[in-house]
Amino acid sequence: MERVTGRYIDATLAGERYRAFIPSPLPPEPPLQLDAGLLALLEKANRALGRLDGIADMLPDTGLFRYKYVRKEAVLSSQIKGSQSSLSDLLLFEMDEIPGAPLDDVRVVSNYVAALDHGLKRLREGFPCPCGSCGRSTPSRWSKLVASRGRRGSCAAARSG
Repeated sequence: MERVTGRYIDATLAGERYRAFIPSPLPPEPPLQLDAGLLALLEKANRALGRLDGIADMLPDTGLFRYKYVRKEAVLSSQIKGSQSSLSDLLLFEMDEIPGAPLDDVRVVSNYVAALDHGLKRLREGFPCPCGSCGRSTPSRWSKLVASRGRRGSCAAARSG
C-alpha cells in the first residue's frame, strides 16, 4: 500500500525561490500498521534516544556540546549544497582569522549557524515549532540564513556554482 507522506510547494520569500515539503497531517491515513519489524525498529530508536539522554546528563557543559553540534550541522548542510568550507574554516572565520576555503563559502556556513541559533532561541522563547502546518518561524530563520550571501548573490547561485 502506497502512503503519501506529504507534498512539495514552490514559493518565494525575500526574493528567493525555494521548494518546501509540506508533510501530510497526522495521524496518517491509512493508519500505521505496527508489525513486529516496525516495533523492533521503534524499540531500537527509543534505546538510542535513552542512551543519548543519559550521555547528555553526564556532559559538564551542554552549551559547549550544542555549540559544536550546531556548527558541524551547518558545515554538513552547506557541503551538501556545494560549499567547500570545513569546520576548521568556520572556526577560523569566527576567530577573525583567514580560512582556507573561499570566504563566500564560509559566510554561507556562518549564516547557517546564525539561522540555527536564531531558531533555537525562538524555540526557547516559546515560539511554536515550525511543523508543516504552522511554519511561523521559517521566514525569520530564512532571513537570517540569506542575510549575507557574499558575491554569489543568492543561495541558488551558491548551490549551482
